[in-house]
Amino acid sequence: MDIVRTDKTSAVVSRHFHRQIVEPADTEKIKMPVVTYDEATTDANCQRMCETYEAILPIRQEGIKHIWYTPWDNLIRWWGVQEAMLDLVLRPQMVNDAVARCAESMNRGLDQMVKLNLLSLGSDNTRVGSGGYGYTTRLPAKGFDPNRVRPLDMWGCSNAQIFSAVSPEMHWEFALRHDIPWLQRWGLNYYGCCEPLDTKIDILRRIPRLRKISMSPWIRADRAVEKIGGDFVFSYKPNPAFLAEDEWRPEVARQDLRRVLERARGCHVELIMKDISTVRYQPQRLWEWARMAMELAEEFAP
Repeated sequence: MDIVRTDKTSAVVSRHFHRQIVEPADTEKIKMPVVTYDEATTDANCQRMCETYEAILPIRQEGIKHIWYTPWDNLIRWWGVQEAMLDLVLRPQMVNDAVARCAESMNRGLDQMVKLNLLSLGSDNTRVGSGGYGYTTRLPAKGFDPNRVRPLDMWGCSNAQIFSAVSPEMHWEFALRHDIPWLQRWGLNYYGCCEPLDTKIDILRRIPRLRKISMSPWIRADRAVEKIGGDFVFSYKPNPAFLAEDEWRPEVARQDLRRVLERARGCHVELIMKDISTVRYQPQRLWEWARMAMELAEEFAP
């Protein structure tokens, strides 16, 4: 990749990826994973942490608590955004082959994690999906064995962020239908990230045990509320651009948040401020936003 920086002190950079998938045969470059577990080194590291922090902090050895499953986040880096979107029309079979291979790779990796007993429960303050905590009383599932956690005891997720302007029919054809074998393995599911999903709730209802749907700043709130109702968690992501302006204007951020909360009365709403690239070296903007969000959440609580 090529990298361009606008701030030498920031890890947020612009990237240009060199294409790896150009012809149909290139999909074979997507490898099947081999998962290994170095138990001796893990135990030694845990013991070292215990010795270092035992007087001030409890140490708990845990496995994998959540897996970020998003084939299209990888594919657009390998394929190119414009090229991939054009190939949805020009070379649909090649696209389906690539997505299917990504899905197979992830499912094979999960099979190995299960066999090696590497999973841990994430129904706590673990970040699930594209934001929010995993707290729930619906997990683990019936038949839970604390010595061998199953995907069915955990949160799953998926998204297709690059499909913001893709129709529901194409979203299903080139993304969601390939995700279903993965999503059906988990106890509860979170779908979406930055892509607007207010026009796609009907296809998302095909996801087994779907619990949360990401509602990005690009949705039409009225339409989203009508489609979701009280069936799922309305996982709202306010626009983080308010935090990046030259001048911090909390009143504008408050108005934007209030506008959505007024429309979402009757929905199960969570508020997640994410995708923050900069706060202009003023972290107090985050603190002020958090206080404001809590005040509004309490105001609109039933």
